[in-house]
Amino acid sequence: MTERPIKIPGPDHPITIAPNPRRVVVTLGGQVVADSRQALTLREASYPAVQYIPRADVDMALLQRTDHASYCPYKGEASYYSLPSGGERSVNAVWTYEAANPSVAAIQDHVAFYPDRVDGIVEEA
Repeated sequence: MTERPIKIPGPDHPITIAPNPRRVVVTLGGQVVADSRQALTLREASYPAVQYIPRADVDMALLQRTDHASYCPYKGEASYYSLPSGGERSVNAVWTYEAANPSVAAIQDHVAFYPDRVDGIVEEA
């Protein structure tokens, strides 16, 4: 098996992670899936900002682990979960880096949601 490359964020591909001072609430089908005041906002290059929510603030009983996986040379191997209550739309709607690369270790034990696979990811004051 070939070892996967690990890249370090830098000027050509910046990644920043900062605590989000707002409450982040994720909903699907009228149900709160996640509710956190401890979310981390990850900004990567020119991609939209992503909210990483601690697992402790997610109703993990609503998630179903899948076999899907992906790899980012900056963040590491991602594992995925579906939200069965959302049907086909919410397949692999959630991802997590269970062994995040050292440069983004803060997002380990957090999950993120694809905005188009849930009803809302709202940041409240």
